[in-house]
Amino acid sequence: MYARAFLEGRLSEDELDRFRREASEGGGLSSYPHPRLMPGFWQFPSVSMGLGPMMAIYQARFMRYMQHRGLIKESQARVWAFLGDGEMDEPESLGAISLAAREGLDNLTFVINCNLQRLDGPVRGNGKIIQELEGVFRGAGWQVFKVIWGDGWDPLLAKDRKGMLQKRMEEALDGDYQNYVVRDGKWTRDHFFGKYPELLKLVANLTDGDLKKLNRGGHDPQKVYAAYAAATATRGRPTCILAKTVKGYGMGEAGEGKNPTHQLKKLGGEALKAFRDRYRIPIADEQIPEAPYYKPADNSPELTYMRERRKELGGPLPERRFEKKALPVPPLDELKPLLESSGERDQSTTMAFVRLLGLLLRNKALAPHIVPIVPDEARTFGMEGLFRQLGIYASTGQLYEPVDQDQVMYYREARDGQVLEEGINEAGAVSSWIAAGTSYASYGVPMLPFYIFYSMFGFQRVGDFLWAAADNQARGFLLGATSGRTTLAGEGLQHCDGHSHVLASTIPSCRSYDPTYAYELAVIIQDGMRRMLEAQENCFYYITVMNESYVMPAMPEGVAEGIVRGMYLLKPAQGGDAQAQLLGSGAILREVLGAAELLEQDFGVRSAVWSVTSFTELSRDGERAERAERLRLADAKPSYVTTCLANTTGPVIAATDYVRAYAEQIRAFVPRRYTVLGTDGFGRSDIRPALRRYFEVDRQHIAVAALAALAKEGAIDAKLVADAIQKYGLSPSAHAPFEEGGS
Repeated sequence: MYARAFLEGRLSEDELDRFRREASEGGGLSSYPHPRLMPGFWQFPSVSMGLGPMMAIYQARFMRYMQHRGLIKESQARVWAFLGDGEMDEPESLGAISLAAREGLDNLTFVINCNLQRLDGPVRGNGKIIQELEGVFRGAGWQVFKVIWGDGWDPLLAKDRKGMLQKRMEEALDGDYQNYVVRDGKWTRDHFFGKYPELLKLVANLTDGDLKKLNRGGHDPQKVYAAYAAATATRGRPTCILAKTVKGYGMGEAGEGKNPTHQLKKLGGEALKAFRDRYRIPIADEQIPEAPYYKPADNSPELTYMRERRKELGGPLPERRFEKKALPVPPLDELKPLLESSGERDQSTTMAFVRLLGLLLRNKALAPHIVPIVPDEARTFGMEGLFRQLGIYASTGQLYEPVDQDQVMYYREARDGQVLEEGINEAGAVSSWIAAGTSYASYGVPMLPFYIFYSMFGFQRVGDFLWAAADNQARGFLLGATSGRTTLAGEGLQHCDGHSHVLASTIPSCRSYDPTYAYELAVIIQDGMRRMLEAQENCFYYITVMNESYVMPAMPEGVAEGIVRGMYLLKPAQGGDAQAQLLGSGAILREVLGAAELLEQDFGVRSAVWSVTSFTELSRDGERAERAERLRLADAKPSYVTTCLANTTGPVIAATDYVRAYAEQIRAFVPRRYTVLGTDGFGRSDIRPALRRYFEVDRQHIAVAALAALAKEGAIDAKLVADAIQKYGLSPSAHAPFEEGGS
């Protein structure tokens, strides 16, 4: 791709010299397709094997979604996925091919390069990968085109009246075909044609050199073109082209068809000469050691033809072209119902999100661009009202009468439906989210996807896809529902999430938040829309929401900035300066508030309570501040955490529903003694109070942690700690929840 771009004049020799030297001064060419590193060049990241095929399928489906909803025009545009035969062993590679056939995605073509080798050896040395893949794709309903033999074989096949040559071709295994590439022509004569006298007679007039030159279909431009033409003419189903090739083609004896080919980093002088001679490149022998770049003159027939063809076909490929089209973002006042108290009515943050989504859907300018995505959990999250309001996207419409049609919120499918209901399929759902989150570049139409899922089955399940989403500069919201280790009562070890925020923190462009109240959620989402839709920032959001219901308070004055930056003072100490600073987030913030009450009423200890919406954002701010100070930057200033706590007193205690590593991120920026409580260990199934007691994050444990910190500093008598442990019924000899290795 880079070589072609060089010939087209898109890349210079200097840029080619800096291939894989991206951190050097002046930058360089990325080692693989990375849109984030080369945003004007690469369209899609397909580096992690197996992700490309599934993302391509859902990209083709999203194209139809956009067309059927009238957001883009119907066209002959199609998605091409260039894959490898070894890559198809990844479960994701074949995991969604039935969907492509079911949806009739004739705008999708897989081109699988079948060079019969992976990194260490043959893909199917004892079998035939092309026939295997043909069966898989045909069985799934795809149209398959095989490009196996080049034009050198055509005269032999025409003379083979008895079908002996085809029989021998079908008998030979992929491991054999690798040998036919590596060995000389005599080997091929003896071991391939030599099995049957009729075949030896068939090639009697060919030299060993002629046999060595017999090419494979994937290296025959005319046959590849014919396959592409057939694929684009196919209607009603996706197409798969299986092209038989040779790994390291063109490298000759240095690496063609050999097992270590992938590890071969450069060619020696003789290998370069052989390459030059094979492709008739006009470079003199004395220039070979320098390995110079070759480019025909700008007015040469070759480059003239290339430029004309690319112009006629719409421009160079790959190329990422898009205009910055901002969408109007509703002001925070439009979300006013979430900023007000819920009165006596209990509400979860999940229901607050559903209510917020409803408010956004009333905005006529923004509503068509919203893409709600759910993996068969809409009813769990209280979103079934969207079924009738927006409709569930179905390319065929609804061909049956739903069983609940007589109900208000019946299951309505429609060709122009807005909801993507992906079934029990997190990988497919996140692939749809990626397609929607990059539509600003793919289709010139910005979309705003909201993908809501069980938080345990997000980053842990599809983390590789989300890293690719960041590379692809996706924009949108991920909602990790039923979040936290202790909120999902009754589910147990594999459902209770206590670490998704730690995983989210590893992706630089992911801004993650763990709000407790509806107004916090509203502020975060409104700011996220502003960043992604107005400011065009290439980031996305991960927000955890819960199924635990409680009264939602009204938004205090002046806290919006703190919500976005990561923390704000929720409740100052009463009756004097605070003796301790208590930090909480998400599900455990209310336990922190309860701990403050216990400390005051039982021990006369005053404490201030801080709502921390994002330990990750606080940590990143701290890292920026630390770097600015270390490098003596002119705008260096203390971290936001340090600034917030600078004029306070007493030890700092943090408690969350996540593993301690989450809150530990800010330790370097906390100016005093810092104690962290978290939910390290495997999840359990029980009621919430029991789970919080087990994981030692309930209000009683938080209060004891504060007393212990005060005792260490000599601010109170150590006996009060023992008194508190006894008063609250805590068991020092209880099994530590993070000690799971031997039980």
